[in-house]
Amino acid sequence: MDTVVEIQVDTEQSSEETGAAFERAFAAFHKVERACSRFDPDSELRKACRQIQIPVPVSPYLFEPLKFAMEMAEGTGGAFDPAVGKAMEENGFNRRYLTGELVESPSAASANYRDIVLDERNRTLTLLKPLVIDLGAVAKGFAIDLAANELKQFERFAVNAGGDLFAGGADERANAWSIGIQHPEQKDRVIHMIRVSNEAICTSGSYERKSAVKNGTHHIIDPKTKASPVDWISCSVVAPFAMLADAFSTTAFLLGADDGVAFIEQADLKGILITPDLQIVTVGGS
Repeated sequence: MDTVVEIQVDTEQSSEETGAAFERAFAAFHKVERACSRFDPDSELRKACRQIQIPVPVSPYLFEPLKFAMEMAEGTGGAFDPAVGKAMEENGFNRRYLTGELVESPSAASANYRDIVLDERNRTLTLLKPLVIDLGAVAKGFAIDLAANELKQFERFAVNAGGDLFAGGADERANAWSIGIQHPEQKDRVIHMIRVSNEAICTSGSYERKSAVKNGTHHIIDPKTKASPVDWISCSVVAPFAMLADAFSTTAFLLGADDGVAFIEQADLKGILITPDLQIVTVGGS
């Protein structure tokens, strides 16, 4: 997933029990990447997307995050769209981080999420036309949630995947965890602190990955305009689980100033949104 994963646990259990839980938690990230990567030619997603108008059985590691992404697409009228992968490729986000290999995939120009059909009863994926599915806004959150589930036996734990995290329990003083949000312009500084307990916080930022082929473009791309939104420079969302926080932080970024704030408020979530001139907007009592 091109990110560093850190797991912290406070426990009096035996090292053997703790080690086994760690292994299961880290394994969750490997399973999700093997299922959901749009870069790996051998991933379950890439293999399924080679079949057009044919129902392809898929594992829960692909079906569940894709189902959630489709629900987000329906709920936002396509503002959030898992079929945005081709636009990401065209904007330079098509290099596999492990090998440097460039990915070029076929896609119909008019393809969108309505061309993705999921059959929940038979657990199949069908593409109505060639397109590129990108699950970058849900897959990491899904993996964090799976890992957190493996660690729920511990009173206090945290799963941190490149700044997106789930914090279980309280800190060593029985308080909520204090989490710092990275300063968008100064990598080693924190711009805002927030306290969370048994919650996830995920951040989408324009400073994280910039296009090498198109100036002013970053990895968050509007599926309709094929351009990067500019109202925010960072959007963080606190939610009961990481896949929800992950998807909502991306969607709030895509929706822009007024609609992004309203979107978080309507879901009764908390948000910390930062404008390009570094003004902090808090939503939902953050």
